Amino acid sequence: MPTDEVDRPAQHRTAQSEAFYEEAQDLIPGGVNSPARAFEGSVGGEPLFIKEAEGATLTDADGNEYLDYVGSWGPMIFGHAHPAVVGAVQEAAARSTSFGAPTEAEIELAELVCELVPSIEMVRMVNSGTEATMSAARLARGYTGRDKIIKF
Repeated sequence: MPTDEVDRPAQHRTAQSEAFYEEAQDLIPGGVNSPARAFEGSVGGEPLFIKEAEGATLTDADGNEYLDYVGSWGPMIFGHAHPAVVGAVQEAAARSTSFGAPTEAEIELAELVCELVPSIEMVRMVNSGTEATMSAARLARGYTGRDKIIKF
């Protein structure tokens, strides 16, 4: 990157992200769909709007590149757009994207998890960390017979 770009204030390099953020605030509360994406309260400034990513590199709407230290908060352990992952997703999507019914792949994944972690006897698959936490809280309440949970 040329030194004149490094010296230039960030807001001049992120005009498209700023425009997207301005537009998003009229349509999405806070301009983002997750408190983790709200830069102002966590890291300062306004959020960058990402256009694409590959490996460990994110590219914003203005074409600026960044090293991704976040990894989409965990699920990108192979990096963005890893060819093996993209290929597997394309293959699965060609069969359909949602059935609303159980599939053999669920059994295969459950068997793999139980095999890799011997202390696990059964697996419940959910759609998000939130859903997993809600299920764990529900299980704990049912097991203990208690109604309240303390969080720290």
